Parts: sequence; C-alpha cells; structure tokens
Amino acid sequence: MTLYLVRHAQAGTRSHWDGDDLSRPLTTEGRHQAADLVDMLGEVALTQILSSPFKRCIETVAPLVARRHGERPGLQLQIHQSLAEGSPSEAIALVRSLTDIDAVLCSHGDIIPGILDALVRADGLELGKDPKCQKGSIWVIDADKARARFVTAVYVPPPR
Repeated sequence: MTLYLVRHAQAGTRSHWDGDDLSRPLTTEGRHQAADLVDMLGEVALTQILSSPFKRCIETVAPLVARRHGERPGLQLQIHQSLAEGSPSEAIALVRSLTDIDAVLCSHGDIIPGILDALVRADGLELGKDPKCQKGSIWVIDADKARARFVTAVYVPPPR
C-alpha cells in the first residue's frame, strides 16, 4: 500500500498574512501547483484523501478531490486535525493506521518531516542524502502490510 505525503502548495509567507493563519490561502503559484498535483496523482489508485484543516492544505488537494470524486463518487476529502501544524505525534499515529490503504495526506512543513523521522527511526526507512520537504512536494512511501511498516520512500519535488 502507498501513502502520498503532500506538503501544501505555495501560500505566501505567514508574516505577510493579516488574518488567522488557519485561513491563509494558496497563492497563484500554489493554485498552479495544486492543479499539477492532479496530473501527478490523477491516475494512482486511492482509497482516501486526507487533509489538515488549514485552508492552504484543503486548497492543495481540492482539485484532486474534484477529479477523483467525478470518477468515484464515494471518495471525499476527509479533514483530520492530526495533520494540522504542531501535532506530529498525532499525525504519526494516523499514518501508522493507514498501512493497508492507498491515500493522499496533505500537511505542513513541520508535520511531514516529523512523520518521516519517526519512520526512519522505527522502520529503518531510507530517505537518501539531505531529504527535502518543499511546498508542493510529495513523499511517496510504501508499506509492507504484512509487517505493518513502511519500507520505501521516494521524494517527488514540486512541479514548478
């Protein structure tokens, strides 16, 4: 089974946003990255699409959800507080519960590295030299369902 850990697309800088950070939207570049995500993941088998409740994460996967919902009406976006900023231990528990499905998880720059670090320590996952986590990037991690652990990881840089 495969998990696609997506870091939300470009959303500008926190310091230039006057509102609640929860509602900071994608930039024009971020919207292009979200559209490109559909091309990158549009054909992969998916059972679930999950997102942090932050607007920039929801907007990142919304085009993918719209495309996949047309093909599979039961597939809808699931919002998970455990994917929000600042809760890596909850996100790790969520990831551990998903070793038997194919899913997209959209989260943040503190959560995805936290998940990966935990999988390196617990499962011996290899990330290669100098692992990245750029906005709009994807970590593709494969699970060995029989052993309930993750065995491979491939980094896919942002499309733009």
